[in-house]
Amino acid sequence: MISISNVSKVFRSKGKEVRAVDGVNLDIQQGEVFGIIGYSGAGKSTLLRMLNGLEQPTEGSVNIAGTSISTSKGVQLRKARHDIGMIFQHFHLLWSRTVAENIAFPLEIAGVSKAKRAAKVKELIDLVGLTGRESAYPSQLSGGQKQRVGIARALANDPKVLLCDEATSALDPETTDSILQLLSDINERLGLTIVLITHEMHVIQKICHHVAVMEDGKVVESGTVLRVFQHPEQPVTKRFVQQVVQPEEATVTIEHLMSGYTTGKIIRLQFVGETAEQPIVNELIRRFDIRLNILQGKISQLQDGSYGNLFVHLDGSDVTSAVEWLREQHVGVEVIT
Repeated sequence: MISISNVSKVFRSKGKEVRAVDGVNLDIQQGEVFGIIGYSGAGKSTLLRMLNGLEQPTEGSVNIAGTSISTSKGVQLRKARHDIGMIFQHFHLLWSRTVAENIAFPLEIAGVSKAKRAAKVKELIDLVGLTGRESAYPSQLSGGQKQRVGIARALANDPKVLLCDEATSALDPETTDSILQLLSDINERLGLTIVLITHEMHVIQKICHHVAVMEDGKVVESGTVLRVFQHPEQPVTKRFVQQVVQPEEATVTIEHLMSGYTTGKIIRLQFVGETAEQPIVNELIRRFDIRLNILQGKISQLQDGSYGNLFVHLDGSDVTSAVEWLREQHVGVEVIT
C-alpha cells in the first residue's frame, strides 16, 4: 500500500543544511495500523508530510496505492490526495461552521451534490459517535469531540489511507483512549490503512501492528509492536518501551525493595501471548522448594497479544532449577542480581 524508498529531506537555511529525514525505507501493508515514534526533532512529522505531498523528498520516492506522491504535481497530486485523509493534533476545524458543515467541507470542494453530501455526513456522524451534535459549533465541543469531527472530515472522501499527526497529544488520557479505540474500530470496519506519528509509546501499544522508531532523521529500529516490546535493541527504543512496561515510579520501588535482600536472586520475567495468561507463578511455587516475593508486575495488551513483565525475588534451595523450568515454559528470564 505504501512504499517509502531511500527517502531523505534536506532543508537549507542561511547557507546551512539540515537533514530532517535521512535515508528512510519503509513498507506499510494495506489495512494495518503503522506507528512512527520519535522524540521532538526526530523527523517523523517531516516524513508524514511527504506522504501526502506537503513536502517533496530531496532524495528517494514515496508511493501510495500505486501512485508516486513524490513526483506528482498539480491535478495529479490533488487527485492522489483524495485517497489520503489526515487528522491533526490541534483539529484545524472551521470555527464558523457547524459539525455537519465541517464534515461536508471536503465534499463541497469535490463537487458532490447536496443530497449525497447530507447522506455521507449523517453516515460519518454516526460512525464517530457524534449523533445529536450536528448543529454544534467547534467552540461548543470538548477536545475529544473536536477530534471526532476531524476524523469524520478526513474520512469524507473515502480515503485509502489515514494519516494521524500527533492526533491525541492535546487530549487527556481517558479521551486519548476513546479516540484510539475509535481509530481501531475504523481500521477494522473499513479496512483502512492508518499511519500515525507520536512520541507516546502508550499510543503505539494500544492500536499499532507495526512500529518504526526514528532518531536524528533515521529509522533506527522497526518491526511488529510485540517484537519491539519483547526485544528493544536501540537505546531510544528501550526508553520508549520503559514508558509502558516499567514506569519510573515502579523502578524506584523495585530498587528500594532490592536493597532489602541479601540472599537469593532478583529476576525479571517476560510473558508473551498465551504464557501471560497462564498460572505460571502458582505452578512454580508448587513444583520447587523456593520462596517467591513479587516486587512489581504489569501486563500490557498489544494488538498481537499480551505482553507481561514481572519482577520477583526468588530464594531457597531450588532457585537454579526453578529458573531453568521457567525458560522451558517459554518465559523470558533475566537475572538482575
